Amino acid sequence: MAQTVRTTYGSISAGDPYIPTGGNGGYTAEHYDLNLSYRVATNRLNATAIITARALMPLDRFSLDFAGLSIEKVLVNGARPTKVTHSSRKLVISLAATIEAGAVFEVVVRYRGAPHPVRSAWGDVGWEELDDGVLVSGQPCGAASWFPCNDHPSDKATYRIEIACESAYTVVSNGVLSSRSSRSGRTSWTFDVREPMATYLATVLIGRYRRRDLADAPVAHSLYFPARLATRVETDFARLTEMIAFFADRFGSYPFASYSVVVTEDELEIPLEAHGLAIFGSNHVDGNHGSDRLIAHELAHQWYGNSLTVARWQDIWLQEGFACYAEWLWEEQRGGRTADALAVLHRGRVAALPRDIVVGDPGPHAMFDDRVYKRGALALHAIRKSLGDEAFFAALRAYTAARRFGQVSTEDFVDFFSEHTGSRAIGGFVARWVQQSALPSL
Repeated sequence: MAQTVRTTYGSISAGDPYIPTGGNGGYTAEHYDLNLSYRVATNRLNATAIITARALMPLDRFSLDFAGLSIEKVLVNGARPTKVTHSSRKLVISLAATIEAGAVFEVVVRYRGAPHPVRSAWGDVGWEELDDGVLVSGQPCGAASWFPCNDHPSDKATYRIEIACESAYTVVSNGVLSSRSSRSGRTSWTFDVREPMATYLATVLIGRYRRRDLADAPVAHSLYFPARLATRVETDFARLTEMIAFFADRFGSYPFASYSVVVTEDELEIPLEAHGLAIFGSNHVDGNHGSDRLIAHELAHQWYGNSLTVARWQDIWLQEGFACYAEWLWEEQRGGRTADALAVLHRGRVAALPRDIVVGDPGPHAMFDDRVYKRGALALHAIRKSLGDEAFFAALRAYTAARRFGQVSTEDFVDFFSEHTGSRAIGGFVARWVQQSALPSL
């Protein structure tokens, strides 16, 4: 009879076919404590990451995602591992003593180097030097460019992020700014993220920014921008307070302690969402409200994507479809085209495109295809028309409250809405709009 061998190696990925090498198994990260010392002038980073994790199985070996920087020291529970292997994307740590299932353990990684983006199927993602500063765009697999992590959205954790750099620069990161101190021409900024956050939503922004606090209600929100763009920024974001209040009414209370918008001196291809933040390029502000649709989209991601995060990338329509539908809701609210009219318009545009993807599982190369956004929004509009506004928005508020700071999936969405509303039609709408390539009628 063959002897059963108990494996004590955590898997080398999360098993997500959209990012086959991303994430790691055998444990869950609970907290990241990141201490970063950065020099803007030379793009040099010296850092220490302290990761608190919980073993999901007995572990003699486990891995972290980490790319492009040099390891100086690794400790696990205060002891040196028996072996550390660092490839282009993975840091593999072997232990002398087994960590038992359920045990909490601490990993310390000291590292340094010149951080840069990592290559992916979606272009370069991660830590990026700007003309005079830094921007981190982590979606979907760029977090490993600046700290060792379990880089998959199914593994959310709390954070403490401390960044020191030259005092001429302002630093913005996720969470609440808990302290700031200056010494010898350098300033250290410390941020605490108290809600579970996906690694791809962690960011650092460094630039010569001016800050303007807009209001404290319905949540404290602020703008960061280059001085030369002050007039355009203040005009384009003048409706932000109203927009936050409107979405809080439709979606439920804003999920985090604050909201910040950063406008970079550089131009960016698209705006970016992060936990408690949105990032726009200088090309996205024109002083004439030309980016209202984009402002609404990125704000909506605080609910759909940042608080409610997909557990697998194939369900990204739940993030992008909701954010796209928020654009339509905002235009309707401001007295522009109704969501009905916008649904007709975009259904016609989608009809002119190839029907060669299923947006509920579009494949990695089509994750950010516009059809995922628009058909996701069309599915939501069809559900809204079926339920009526009162029942639809009540279900949305209940959904964001019940899944707050957690993971979501297509199956979970259908089950929740079906049970909450008593409608047997929800699954059919999702099946027609999201789970097949044929395009239904409105």
